[in-house]
Parts: sequence; structure tokens; C-alpha cells
Amino acid sequence: MPDPVAASLRLAPEALTRPFSAEQFSFSTTNDLEPFRGVLGQERAVEALQFGVAMPRPGYNVFVMGEPGTGRFSFVKRYLKAEGKRLQTPSDWVYVNNFDEPREPRALELPAGAAGSFISDINGLIDNLLATFPAVFEHPSYQQKKSAIDRAFNQRYDRALDVIERLALEKDVALYRDSSNIAFTPMFEGKALDEAEFAQLPEADRERFHEDISALEERLNEELASLPQWKRESSNQLRQLNEETITLALQPLLAPLSEKYAENAAVCGYLQAMQVYLLKTVVEQLVDDSKTDAVARKLLEEQYCPSLVVGHPASGGAPVVFEPHPTYDNLFGRIEYSTDQGALYTTYRQLRPGALHRANGGFLILEAEKMLSEPFVWDALKRALQSRKLKMESPLGEMGRLATVTLTPQVIPLQVKVIIIGARQLYYTLQDLDPDFQEMFRVLVDFDEDIPMVDESLEQFAQLLKTRTSEEGMAPLTADAVARLATYSARLAEHQGRLSARIGDLFQLVSEADFIRHLASDEMTDAGHIERALKAKATRTGRVSARILDDMLAGIILIDTDGAAVGKCNGLTVLEVGDSAFGVPARISATVYPGGSGIVDIEREVNLGQPIHSKGVMILTGYLGSRYAQEFPLAISASIALEQSYGYVDGDSASLGEACTLISALSKTPLKQCFAITGSINQFGEVQAVGGVNEKIEGFFRLCEARGLTGEQGAIIPQANVATLMLDEKVLQAVRAGQFHVYAVRQADEALSLLVGEPAGEPDAEGQFPEGSVNARVVERLRVIAEMISEDDLKEAEKEQAQEALADTKPA
Repeated sequence: MPDPVAASLRLAPEALTRPFSAEQFSFSTTNDLEPFRGVLGQERAVEALQFGVAMPRPGYNVFVMGEPGTGRFSFVKRYLKAEGKRLQTPSDWVYVNNFDEPREPRALELPAGAAGSFISDINGLIDNLLATFPAVFEHPSYQQKKSAIDRAFNQRYDRALDVIERLALEKDVALYRDSSNIAFTPMFEGKALDEAEFAQLPEADRERFHEDISALEERLNEELASLPQWKRESSNQLRQLNEETITLALQPLLAPLSEKYAENAAVCGYLQAMQVYLLKTVVEQLVDDSKTDAVARKLLEEQYCPSLVVGHPASGGAPVVFEPHPTYDNLFGRIEYSTDQGALYTTYRQLRPGALHRANGGFLILEAEKMLSEPFVWDALKRALQSRKLKMESPLGEMGRLATVTLTPQVIPLQVKVIIIGARQLYYTLQDLDPDFQEMFRVLVDFDEDIPMVDESLEQFAQLLKTRTSEEGMAPLTADAVARLATYSARLAEHQGRLSARIGDLFQLVSEADFIRHLASDEMTDAGHIERALKAKATRTGRVSARILDDMLAGIILIDTDGAAVGKCNGLTVLEVGDSAFGVPARISATVYPGGSGIVDIEREVNLGQPIHSKGVMILTGYLGSRYAQEFPLAISASIALEQSYGYVDGDSASLGEACTLISALSKTPLKQCFAITGSINQFGEVQAVGGVNEKIEGFFRLCEARGLTGEQGAIIPQANVATLMLDEKVLQAVRAGQFHVYAVRQADEALSLLVGEPAGEPDAEGQFPEGSVNARVVERLRVIAEMISEDDLKEAEKEQAQEALADTKPA
């Protein structure tokens, strides 16, 4: 005889999925469609991104949050590149030598696209310098002027010596001079005397000669007192001549550059500083015969050639930079060092820019998880955005850990829009822990995990598949294939009225199906290829689920699919292993006995039950007390366990099964083992929705199918979960054939009625259950236990009173 309760709760096959067919689409293959360039069903996120990019005020940086695979990164990058092309191209920047303080290189701003030209101009200037010097010093006019200066000095020097020489001859003293020394020697009869001859002279003559020579030396000192001044004057004249010669030679070299960059005050200032420094160094660096041209060129490049920071194409628009490895150096640049005999040194030519330099004036995209895992980066990024200045320095310098001379480059103004892509939890964590975060990232772009399914989104869904297959060079999809992919997407979303926003998973399936199509040498990807790709993936990732099923069939894991038992029922769980999730039935058991321990959650007692599971068991206690123990205390000891579970248990989806199992144990009513149940209950016995319901039903179906379908087996789920059903075709076929069933319940009593095969019993106006019903038996059992506990309490109290009375009668 058919069970009227089961018949009223059984779901029709049509309610178990939302079918998609080729007839829903207006095309035969995706070749008939236009590409789709937007992002599927994310209007809120698109509007937020448009606002964040357009808002010019500081602090309106963007945080894009959502799950990976929703297309958030590819859309953001594509949108920013399109937007950047319409914006003004930012300036180019170079670092140049600061001749007054080489440790503080200067930054020069140039129009977009001009940095390369400026560096080429300076290289050309260096070529001209090498061609001009030292040739200009070998010119006859320069040599004549230099000789005249030398000659004027020599003439003054010679005139002074001539005066002394005449005075010496008058006193019979000869004057001798060579390149560095001047000496006086006595003469006799026109001949200079050597030391022996001088010693033979009378003493009076020797004394006279000594006096005369001393007088001559004094007069010589007087005449040559101005020699240092003559030297200085001669050197100044020579230096002035060199400077005039260098200036005249530099003028035709620098004039075109000064004229070309006349509107750029910073470049003109650098050219003037370069000219002044060349006046000081060109003689040392370019007139030294020991230096080869290569050495001289390198020397000039190290001092005068600009170091490129960032250069843009003249009409390239605002840059869009994604930094996949956001270390401190990769973002802010670094100062490199060379070694010379073990000593470290650096110059402005060894400044290496970072992603912020390249993105300045445009957009910088970062991944939150990677950025926050790098030391120093988050604080430095906040400082740069708050100050709007880009400073290049070593992060170790602030810690005093940099044991060498370094550079302090001039800061560059920073105007950049930072777009951080990260998970939801990370966004909320930053909001809670970092007060600066909300001030700097005021725009939230929230990518939803699923999309409402309307005709427009279905059409865009197909267009998106067309775009992807075209970009990746894959074969087009038939309408049947698109319909199958829509079914798969709704399954991922776990809702008959929504599509999943995890586009990455969908594209992965399309790629695998295209590979299967290629192996089969078919022209189009059809629904059959999609099915084979799904089965292939299930096989690849199905080792664990297959092993668990084998253990159930072998009796290692105890799960019954027929018969009836007291205090036992089949719960439905979901296991996630890697990128696969599958349903596994698990036995829920309960025992009841008199006592005051209440309902003990064994999983919680052994620290395997997570908080949500423990919450479900506590709610179960409230439900039992309010429904069955209104006239007496709920004085029981009961224990509930998820049998043969050896890992952590979380979620409250077993609480409906636990309630039915506990009621079975209390009323000593057997539960049918051909059912498996999932659902959460509140304190009023209302059944609430749970997650993973498709995998749960399919997991129990696989076990029943392996043992043989009897037509009585089925799964009990919350009514609220009916909209989330997108079951596998094999399950649907069994349901259509009447071999398997799915039941939806709203109240715990409905589930209990299914499991016991009879109505659980509705209370009347006075709250009394029909005599003989399951619920009535529960109340009766609870009343008996409460009375037993009361009698025990009374006996214990009488015993304590008797002991006290006996103690009073004993002599002191």
C-alpha cells in the first residue's frame, strides 16, 4: 500500500534539475555570435570600477574582491587598458648626476616619449666631446697663446736673474742655473774656482767672497720674491686660456641642446651645470694621453649620460602595470652596487626603477595575498600613496642595517591609481586591523559568485564562450554544448535560477572538451565532448570517493540501505579533497538512558566537532525540550555520534538526522535505513537549507546503485533546497524510473514520518499527541525518565537526612 506521507513529500523528476536545451538559443554554433567583451552579470562591480577609475581625488584607490576564477583579474586589466588609452600619457623621467653632491642624484621630468631622445642627444654630445678634445688644444692658435704665457713668465724670470748676474760679475762671482737650482761661484781672473782653489786663497779674500755671495743671495731672494705670484698669474692665465678655449669649443656642441630643450628649465639647468663641470674636468679627463678612447668614453658616460627611470611612447596613453612579484625592490626600485677591491660603491647610473615608476601617471595592479606576504611593502606603499611621492631607498637603511655609502635620489611626484585584487576575507581583515586602509582604498569592487539567470545573461554566457574559444584558437561550440555548459554552470552555482561566476572553471572544462574533440578529429565541440570531459575529470579525481564506496560495499564502513533500526539513520556529508567534492553517507547513532548529563555531542567531547556542528546539537536540545518536555524536566542522558568519522566535523546539516535518531532512541521506534537525510533544524523544528545537497544525494545514490536499487531508497532534503537541485542525469533517470526518490520536508515531523513509515503525530489544542504515535511515545518515555530521576533524588535526600540524624545522636 503506498505511503501517503511519502507520496505528498516526494519530488517530481522535473523539480530535480533545470534542463537547458539547444532550442533555448537562437544559434546553431557559437560562430553565429558576436564576441562578448564585458564581464558576465557583474553590473555592480563594473559600476564600482568605473567610478573608482574616474574619481580623480586622492584616496580613491580600488580593492577588487571576489573568488578566483570569476574573471575579476582579466576584466580589470582589460578595462584599465581600454581606459588608459583615452588618458594623457604621463611624463618621462631620468636621473642625472648632481655635480655638487653626487650622493643626491637629481630627477629630470621630460615630455612623454622624450627621454630616449634626450639620452641619445647626450650620447651624441659625448661623441662630439671625444672628437673635439684634445684636438682643440693642439690647434696652432691655442699653442701660440700658451707659448706667449710661458714666454712672458720666462722673460720676467730671466730679467730678474740678469740683474743679479750683472751684480755678481762686478764682484767676480759667477751665477750658475739649471732647471731647478741657482748657485753662486767665486771667480779669479775670469775663471771659476773649485773648492781646492778657493781654499788656497788668502783668508781675507775668502771672507770677502763669502760676504759678496751672501749679499747676492739676499738680493736674489728680493728679486725672486714675486716668483710665486708670477707663477699664479701664469697659471691663472693658462687656466683662463683653457676655459676660454673649452668654452669656445663647447659652445657649438651645447648650443643646439640648449635651444632644443629651452622650454624645460630643469634640462637647461643640467646642461649649464654640465658645462661648468666640463670646464673643471675636461683637461684632466680628455687631455691625458694615458687614457684610451674607450676609457675616456666610459668615464664621460658615467658622469654625464642620464639614467632612464621610465620612458613612454608619445601616444601610448596612461600605463597599466601588473606586478606579479611585488617585492619591495620590484615595486619601489633599488640601488645596485659594484665592488672595487672589496669595497662597495654606487652611482646614479645604478638606480633601477620599480613598478611604481612604470605605473606613475596610470594604474598599478597588485595581488593582495602576494603583496602582504612581502616584508616592508605594505607600509611603504601606504607612505607613498599618502605623501604622493616616490622615494627610492633601501628598506634596510631605516633599520640601520646598511653598512655602506648609499645614494639619496631626488623624490619623484607620484600620481597613480592602485588596484588591489584579493579575497573577501582579506578585505575585511584589512578593514578591521588597519585604520589607514579605508582612507586609501575607498572604492570596493565586489565580484559576485553567481549570476541571476535571465535571457540576457544566457545570451551573454554564450557570447562569452564564443570569445574565449576564438581567443584560444579552439573549435566553436554547438548549441547543445552551450546548453550542457549552462547546466554545468548552474550546478556550480548550486541554484536552478543562477549561473556560476566562476568562469575559470567553465573555461577549464571547455579546454578539456576541445582536447577530446581534437583527439576525435571532430570539427565542433558538442555536448558529448563536454560529457566525456566531465567523466574524465571525475575519474582523475575520484580515487578517494571510489575507495570509500568500496569500503562501504565490503562492510568496512557500516552503512545500511535497507531494513530498519532503532537509534540509527543515514546522514549525508560532503568531503572536499583537492579540487573535487563528493558526497558520502555517514551513520548517525544515538543512545538514551536516565541521567542528568543532557545531550552529549561525542564529536565535541573529543575535540572533533567544530563550533557550527556543536551549535546544531545545542539547538537540538532546545527543540526536544520545547516540544516534548513542557510538563516535566528534560532529565535524560543521551549521546550522539557520527560513526566512523575520524576527522573534524563541521556544519549543522546533520542536526535534522540527529533529531530523528534521538527521537527513535527515545521512542524505541526503528527508522528505515533505505533513506539518507540532510538538513538543519531550528528550535521550533523547522528545517533549514544546507549546502552541497547535489553531491550528498549523488553520494548516497552511488551506494544504492552499487548494491542494487530497490525502488524504496531515497534522500530526504530541506524544502528550501529544492531550488538548488541540479542532479546528475543518472540520478534523474533512476527517479523517472521510480527506482530512487528525493523527498523535501519543511518540519522535523515530516522527516520523522518518512523514516518511521507512519505519521509522527500532530498535537491537539491542549498539546497532547495522538495515543500510540511516535511523538506520544517520546513524551511517555521522557516522563518515565523524569519520574525515575525524581524518585532517585527523593531517596538520596532521605538518605542524607538519616545520616545527619544519626550524626546528631552520637555522643560527643
